[in-house]
Amino acid sequence: MTYRVATITLNPAYDLLGFCPKVELGDVNLVQTNALLAAGKGINVAKVLSDLDVQLTIGGFLGKENRDGFNLLFKSLNVIDKFETIEGRTRINVKLTEENSEVTDLNFSGFTINDQDWQHFVTNSLEWLKDIDMVAISGSLPVGVSLDKFTKWMEQVKAICPKIVFDSSRDALVAGLKAKPWLIKPNDKELEMWVGRKLPTLEDVKAAAMELVNDGIENVVISLGSKGALWVTKNEAWLAKPPKCHVVSTVGAGDSMVAGLMYGLMTNRSIKDTLVFASSVAALSVGQAGVGISDCQAVNNMLEKIEIISE
Repeated sequence: MTYRVATITLNPAYDLLGFCPKVELGDVNLVQTNALLAAGKGINVAKVLSDLDVQLTIGGFLGKENRDGFNLLFKSLNVIDKFETIEGRTRINVKLTEENSEVTDLNFSGFTINDQDWQHFVTNSLEWLKDIDMVAISGSLPVGVSLDKFTKWMEQVKAICPKIVFDSSRDALVAGLKAKPWLIKPNDKELEMWVGRKLPTLEDVKAAAMELVNDGIENVVISLGSKGALWVTKNEAWLAKPPKCHVVSTVGAGDSMVAGLMYGLMTNRSIKDTLVFASSVAALSVGQAGVGISDCQAVNNMLEKIEIISE
């Protein structure tokens, strides 16, 4: 049986990636342009899964005025395109990486979703998601989509496709968590925001993750940056630590991890082995500008370098 997978990106963007040794506020900064990419968190997940030879469906919203770059990408990925085309332009995000590997994001505004756009998307997505076994819902909400509407839609999706992999932040994260998705992947800062307190130690992070598990979320994966990733369920917890990597850009590393988690789970790996695989994909992603797997053998080689610890 073929595993049917989808990703949904409600607020995609063209990512302009650049390198600047040090960003000086209020001054002229000379930036080395690395790439201009059709992107968005769920689209980045789709890029990685496509490189792993997964056939998938993608959906969300795109602005009519600048859809061409996304059309070219979707054709190259050989995905089924279920994006809703609406009036306006898809936004541009500028992501500047400094010498110390810090990334500064300048996220511009894009299109606005009206009630008719949203209802059309809800009706269509709930129809085609009936044929999907696992769906990643990733990223922020566009202007015009209320948090209550988003929560209700997530609950409707869960009723027809229970295996929701959810990766978002700020208010959208809080709204999505109300629907009790099957797997979530916040980072440690996003987890701190949800629990409303600092989490200075790994034990603190694990305790906060268990709060989410006890609240009805089966799988909580916390990305910890260079310190690795922690996966917590009711019955087990694993910490994966990557080796020290040369960092070109951390943009898309979290999305690469989401794709690795999905791939591991859909290929029936254990939680432990899935976390090792996802950590390998994420570790390799920071050594490049842009998202994707150019060398599957490099992923296999990285597997042996991931330290995995039972927590």
